[in-house]
Amino acid sequence: MKRILLTLLGLTAALNLSMGQQYAYKIAKLKYNGGGDWYANKTSLPNLIKFANANLRMNIFPEEDIVEPGSPDLFSYPFVHMTGHGNVNFSDADVRNMRRYLLSGGFLHVDDNYGMDKFIRREMKKVFPELNFVELPFNHPVYQQRFKFANGLPKVHEHDGKAPQGFGLIYQGRLVCFYSYECDLGNGWEDQSVYNDPEPVRQQALRMGANLLQYATTVD
Repeated sequence: MKRILLTLLGLTAALNLSMGQQYAYKIAKLKYNGGGDWYANKTSLPNLIKFANANLRMNIFPEEDIVEPGSPDLFSYPFVHMTGHGNVNFSDADVRNMRRYLLSGGFLHVDDNYGMDKFIRREMKKVFPELNFVELPFNHPVYQQRFKFANGLPKVHEHDGKAPQGFGLIYQGRLVCFYSYECDLGNGWEDQSVYNDPEPVRQQALRMGANLLQYATTVD
């Protein structure tokens, strides 16, 4: 079953929030240990939410929450985003909780902000020792939601001149974690004034992010 979880079912009934507006659910950013800047890209998720609400009518609460990998609150979110440039460290308790969350229907998007690769591969191996990241083919459903990406991930920023790659952890046929690498997808969601990216590049990044949200919340 997709649509997780637990407390999310209660949240989906409706969050009675500001101005009496009812929202379907919230999404969250992962606050991890290890010294990496988990808090990077401060405007990215609010902008992605705004885009998804306007273009996919997703009705997500406008601001993201912050959640730790070992917290029971993790199970309140159908989509959790993780980013940064450096070290990541999951404790044993974090590993157990993250695995339960992902096996319960949760979805993790890891976005390497450049410099995270060796750390996230090591730590996700703790969560799923039986799995390896595999590069997803361009016909995978994450690239075929509302917006079509015939060539996979868009390239937002150049670092090493490498093509962007989308990797996944697939458990019993279900994609539980999507890892965007050499792409800087979350940078493309930021306010235009942060990086001065061309608007077509920002729009492609937002469309791909909206695909991930749609996939995480609708595909079994």
